[in-house]
Amino acid sequence: MELEFRVFDSHEFRVDEDQDGTFAGVACQYGKKDSYGTTFHPGVFRRGIDKGSYAYLWMHSPFDPIGTFRADEQSNFLHIDGRYDDTARGRDARVMARSGSARELSVGFVRTDLPVWEKLAKMTDEERRDVLDNIRSAKLVEVSQITARMAAVPGSKLKTVRSALAALYTEAGELTLAERLAQYDREHGRDSEIAYRQEEERRKIRRARAAALLGLAAAGGGR
Repeated sequence: MELEFRVFDSHEFRVDEDQDGTFAGVACQYGKKDSYGTTFHPGVFRRGIDKGSYAYLWMHSPFDPIGTFRADEQSNFLHIDGRYDDTARGRDARVMARSGSARELSVGFVRTDLPVWEKLAKMTDEERRDVLDNIRSAKLVEVSQITARMAAVPGSKLKTVRSALAALYTEAGELTLAERLAQYDREHGRDSEIAYRQEEERRKIRRARAAALLGLAAAGGGR
């Protein structure tokens, strides 16, 4: 199962002005298409929310928790409310949320509504698009606070950053669903939409990796 992320352009994030460190906000909106072309449908997290607390992270880093929250699915959105940790990182995140420099929310989730990839591979482009672009069931993993304006193009900037870092520090691992489908289409001589998207993504990752390497080389040369 693949962990995915989405950012929604929403101003519905409130941090209490008193000193108790509580916050509340909309982590996921339903019926709104994001930059990936996907749409979350009402009831998507009906079976994918735990009753206990979740970790509230900074920029999706599991090594950088800044608080905890509980989630509640409502008719048109996923609502969260929680409390910042009484730590330096938690206090800093709270200050940045209140100032506006980091007051966006991004949700991390795993889809639970997809058929096996072999079944998807045999679908037409139109059938695939309907399945892949409409998220009807998912398991919530975490919610993160991210810096301002990253939600202007939901998800894209975070995805670029993660791709560049992965290209620098890790070897190619297990194929993602999109990569599996693109590979299947290429092997079967099929000029599909997902194969085209994957080729474009590979080009972006290569450019990001080259830029990151140049940056590291420049930083090293300046010492």
